Amino acid sequence: MLDRRIAFRKMHGLGNDFVVLDRRRDDIAVGAPGARRLADRHFGIGCDQLILIEPPTATAAQAFMRILNADGSEAQACGNATRCIAQLIAGETGRDRVAIETLAGVLPAEILADGRVTVDMGPARTGWRDIPLAQESDTLAAGVAPSPLGRPVCTNMGNPHATFFIEDADALSDLPVLGSRLEHDPLFPERANIGVASLSHPDRIRLRVWERGAGETLACGSGACAALVAAHRRGLTGRRAIVALNGGDLEIFWRDDGHVEMTGPAALAFEGSFDAALLAD
Repeated sequence: MLDRRIAFRKMHGLGNDFVVLDRRRDDIAVGAPGARRLADRHFGIGCDQLILIEPPTATAAQAFMRILNADGSEAQACGNATRCIAQLIAGETGRDRVAIETLAGVLPAEILADGRVTVDMGPARTGWRDIPLAQESDTLAAGVAPSPLGRPVCTNMGNPHATFFIEDADALSDLPVLGSRLEHDPLFPERANIGVASLSHPDRIRLRVWERGAGETLACGSGACAALVAAHRRGLTGRRAIVALNGGDLEIFWRDDGHVEMTGPAALAFEGSFDAALLAD
């Protein structure tokens, strides 16, 4: 394995950035230590998540997308990464409609005429067992440990989210402290992504997200979906809104059938290769 070069792509969705490895062409094993080294922005390549493209197991999908967080833990879903991989697969196949398999299910995607990508992120789940929570709790005002953020709305968008509504999300200076603590609250047996949202208008949500295993990111697609669902359940918005993240805007639509559509950009930053020794455990 030493002296071997492994090709990678660096992609991002609104600044939420990924190192993408194609395991269909490079049969490589990547464990948590290797993922952490690749994600390191000083000693590796640097990313919020490592994305592995693998052959699909579902006949309806063109590829399977595996997601490893910067801390090496595995995530079930990532909306921004799904748009990026959908863009890659569409380029390979010449199709403007593709389906990406994830641990959260098969996610259909469409490449729009303006280059943006719409992904059906699947149904929003709001039952306490579905999040999951450690005990029965009202998912409209979940019983986390007391914090200055109040009580969150909990949603599962393929992964668990807790969305807190406050007056001004931009004014919150201690999100790293609160996010890290709340991510590990005993109510969340699988940890949770912590969203902090405020509304300037019924069709516009300002959102910051502390992602489990990655910290605060410039954008979180599944978090944006969860924020819109949470805002509508609280009676703050309709079923469609712009979610303004640190890196830019996503259009989110909670359909009448319960599925959530996310529309936004995907970008290839550059391609390169690295020494396979970086992945050695």
